[in-house]
Amino acid sequence: MKINNASQHLFQLTCYAVMNCYLVSEDDGFTLIDTTISGQGKSIIQMAQKLGKPITRIVLTHAHVDHVGSLDELHAALPDAEVMISERDARFLTGDKSLDPTEPQVPLKGGYPVCTTKPTRLLHEGDRIGSLEVIATPGHTPGHLAFLDQRDRALIVGDAFQTQGGTAVSGKFQLLFPLPALATWHKPSCQNSARKLLALQPSLLAVGHGRVLQQPQAEMQRAIETMERLLAKEKAKGK
Repeated sequence: MKINNASQHLFQLTCYAVMNCYLVSEDDGFTLIDTTISGQGKSIIQMAQKLGKPITRIVLTHAHVDHVGSLDELHAALPDAEVMISERDARFLTGDKSLDPTEPQVPLKGGYPVCTTKPTRLLHEGDRIGSLEVIATPGHTPGHLAFLDQRDRALIVGDAFQTQGGTAVSGKFQLLFPLPALATWHKPSCQNSARKLLALQPSLLAVGHGRVLQQPQAEMQRAIETMERLLAKEKAKGK
């Protein structure tokens, strides 16, 4: 696992060169955002120890297998750490893949593993986790979340954007790294969430797949414009 100091408060941990999780430094320890795939718990804990703080919270952007894969392993090793996910995506952890009547009735995509770990807190738009503000960003999954650090406006977005294979809104197929697009549930919702994230004027964009972007607004805007053209073409074709 590789570590990158993305900002004063944020550390990017990368496994197998394409999957990221993040440690957000707080006074009482680290908030871990996402857990990548299974088998990475020990490495994540070792990285936190190397940086000199315990992991006190585990926060999940969404319930896909490459983000919750090591949740049970980490919970077993860190039983006192809080575990948080959106109330909506928490259902997926139990194996409930039903859609709400108010949601777009399109098939879910990507892997949703059943986890034995039960969240200790269910998250909603506007909640605070230490220095982080919770941002609802549905689209990649129905209950996808992003997190804005109020100290420096660093934005951790899970799979709402990717930079691996080129900066793109979730759902835009990138030939060099197509996995986020293949696992995206509802592209129009992704686009709405992407606009919402750009409006926050982040100083840094930290994604689930790919490098961290400093001063990312121009690249985010280009990605949104590209997605707009794609959605217009799909609408014209009746998709």
